[in-house]
Amino acid sequence: MTNSIKIRTAIILVAALLAVLLVFGPRHTPTAADFTWTGIKANLSENIDLGLDLRGGSYLVMRVLTDDYLRTLTEGTAQSALAAAQDAGMPVTGSEITAENGSYTITLQLSDVGQAEAVSKVVKERVDLVSWNESVTDNAIVWSLPGNVQTVLKTQAVDQALRIIESRINAFGVKEPTLQRHGADSAGQILLQMPGVDDPERVKELIGAESNLTLMKIVSPGNPAPVQTYPTEQAALQSIGGAPTANRRVYPMDEREDGTTTVDPAAPPSRWVVVEYPAVVDGSELRDAQAVSRTGSDMDYQISFSFKPSGAQKFGEWTGKNINNYMAVVLNDRVQSAAYIRSQIFDQGEISGQFTRTNAEDLALTLRSGALPAKIEYQEERTVGPSLGADSIRAGVTASVAGLIMIIIFMLIYYRGSGINAVVALVLNLLLAIAALIVMGSTLTLPGIAGFILGIGMAVDANVLIFERIREELRAGQDVGSAIANGFDRAFVTIVDSNLTTIISAIILYLYGSGPIRGFAVTLILALLINLFTAVFVSRTIYMWLLERNPNMKRLSI
Repeated sequence: MTNSIKIRTAIILVAALLAVLLVFGPRHTPTAADFTWTGIKANLSENIDLGLDLRGGSYLVMRVLTDDYLRTLTEGTAQSALAAAQDAGMPVTGSEITAENGSYTITLQLSDVGQAEAVSKVVKERVDLVSWNESVTDNAIVWSLPGNVQTVLKTQAVDQALRIIESRINAFGVKEPTLQRHGADSAGQILLQMPGVDDPERVKELIGAESNLTLMKIVSPGNPAPVQTYPTEQAALQSIGGAPTANRRVYPMDEREDGTTTVDPAAPPSRWVVVEYPAVVDGSELRDAQAVSRTGSDMDYQISFSFKPSGAQKFGEWTGKNINNYMAVVLNDRVQSAAYIRSQIFDQGEISGQFTRTNAEDLALTLRSGALPAKIEYQEERTVGPSLGADSIRAGVTASVAGLIMIIIFMLIYYRGSGINAVVALVLNLLLAIAALIVMGSTLTLPGIAGFILGIGMAVDANVLIFERIREELRAGQDVGSAIANGFDRAFVTIVDSNLTTIISAIILYLYGSGPIRGFAVTLILALLINLFTAVFVSRTIYMWLLERNPNMKRLSI
């Protein structure tokens, strides 16, 4: 046997062996049970990541409430504008907002309209109003949000929600989720598929969980006196004039007198406090958050957090000026704890309370991922059971095996001995394609199985082209060796062309298609690329081996 054939044979055997190990071998230390029929099937199931339609799981369609996002943005900008004007001593008597029916406006009422330009300058120095249109009326300055800016902000809100949901899902441990926009861009919808999820309700709670953390100064009559609390919300509001103001707000306090925390958000608050607005720092300045056990018990956790450099700088400056004051740790508009500031603090803090381990880990995760730009609502939810997935697998495997058997029978009848060559290349093509899918970590879906079936057909097509060229050469009077060599050489360009054009189409499907279509494209591309190896390299090596054994071959079974 020549060195060329030995090298070719070694390459084929190594590729086949690696493929068998990847597809049927165990991912753990092998045992005798792994080599039984049951063990091989279990290894195959473990090695191939199955999609939602095969494995079962949850299918969710949610919508980001982008109108609420713009409303919140308008409210916050209005409060910041009013506070900036009042702090500068400008003649501003109040503010109003409009946030409905696609109209978002901020109105600052003036007692002296002649100072409108000065007020506008002061406000713009402290508040970002670049995207707002400004106009001056008889007694007010009005900023309105243009329609094109609204569209951009809504798109950004959905994109931000996608990133945050993705980080939460990845941290939760959902394997191979599908997360993407759904429907028209203006709808603000997001599609989430979670294969194999056995607790979809917890995932839903985690996705929609609010994580708005702010640190705010508590208004207290004297320090270091105990925190001034009120038994009802109305009593707290009466202390600031009966309603929230531009720089005063009222929040329920979950921390009880004994220092523990009521972590159930549905529990009615027994105390209320007044805090200064706006916040010193908020969750956007967080660098990290971790659940920490104080006593080793799963029922006694707290959340430790740290700030980014910019947040640490602001926090350090504020605490340095407010020694002997109280600071509220506010989570989702509820005061979790009131901290007494004994000295300047820069980059660390904690949320204490009797959190369970699960609650603390989920809360820390949502804090790390950031707050959703707006609330989300679930519009569609479906659960695909494992029995339905098993039926899909059975149907897909049955179709693949049936197609493979029919092709094998045709090739053996029509091309006789050479049909065996095609069958070997075909089986190796399928095995290598599945192994490549495993190496890439891709998920196999029902459309992916369809891609494999189509790939089988394309692989046979390549062999048909080669065999027909060999037949033509034999009819032209060429000897067997020359006919085989010319057949492969002259069919090669056609095979590359047909496979390449299909691969280009599959790449376009992958780039612009959704999850199922992309699964089809991936398996089809793998099958076609490997087809160039099996149909040309493997099939030719088999013929070379036959000619090596019988150099004077006069007839070829084809």
